[in-house]
Amino acid sequence: MTGDVWHIGVDEAGYGPNLGPFVMSVVAFRSPAADLWDSLKTAVRRHSDHEDGRVLVADSKLVHSSGKGLQLLESCVGPFLRVAGCANYADSTLGDLLKHLSRSSHADLHAECWFHGKTGFPVEADSAELDAQTERIQAASENAGLSFGLIQSAIVCPPRFNALIERWDSKAAVLGICLADLLGECLKTPAKEPFEVVVDKHGGRNSYSALLQHAFPDGMVLAREEGAARSIYEVRGTSRKINITFMPRAEQASFCVALASMVSKYVREALMGEFNRFWLAKTPGLKPTAGYPGDAERFFRDILPALAGLGVSKEKIWRCR
Repeated sequence: MTGDVWHIGVDEAGYGPNLGPFVMSVVAFRSPAADLWDSLKTAVRRHSDHEDGRVLVADSKLVHSSGKGLQLLESCVGPFLRVAGCANYADSTLGDLLKHLSRSSHADLHAECWFHGKTGFPVEADSAELDAQTERIQAASENAGLSFGLIQSAIVCPPRFNALIERWDSKAAVLGICLADLLGECLKTPAKEPFEVVVDKHGGRNSYSALLQHAFPDGMVLAREEGAARSIYEVRGTSRKINITFMPRAEQASFCVALASMVSKYVREALMGEFNRFWLAKTPGLKPTAGYPGDAERFFRDILPALAGLGVSKEKIWRCR
């Protein structure tokens, strides 16, 4: 299709907690239009739009609140996972989903004592509703001349998280390695249309040249602009034109970043469900945790006897930063 561009968004969930996995996700659409909310408006809506049965795509913080369950977030994310070929709803499990959604992380997950992947998928959302919304999104995509490229997640559990920090002496190394892995997945697409990549920016960092050069070893990364508002890069020497923009609150401007934010949050929350259920079974009366500083210390202290009984060291479950 003439004029098509790959619109790619990257966002993460779980960078700050002490417990549980870190998740970064990429979402890619091929479309001649940049505003995918508008292109898919018959099937999706922004957070500011009236609730009318369309699927909500927005910053995950606006879609999901801790302690309120996964039903809403899953009902929004599930149809896109199915359109992207990552999931089905017939006798499926979380493990089945992650085989497709996070191929590179599968071995690390199965090394975790708490992960079994047998949680039914969908976890809380209604399968019939997900089927209906999937058909709606597929129809809207076809009408807009839009092709769904891929959804992929990189999942980093504490042992690898700690190993990366020890090797590079920087927590940001986790972000860089996951970003490189996910962009590498995008580069496997056979079509040669340009890439327009948007990455949600966190903290005060403005320079990403070295990080991106790791992601594109065969290209040359050129900085076009670097500042607090945004940092823009061009990758030369590859088979396609690639522009990458890092910006704060990117989920407000980019449909793909918003959806990547939701996918990352969904995957982390679903995994934390298995995490909490495992440790609750070992420690009767234990209160679940979201894994963030403060409450994580309480949870870790309460499961110490179970950890000792299993022979699991602190480094296997507690992130060093």
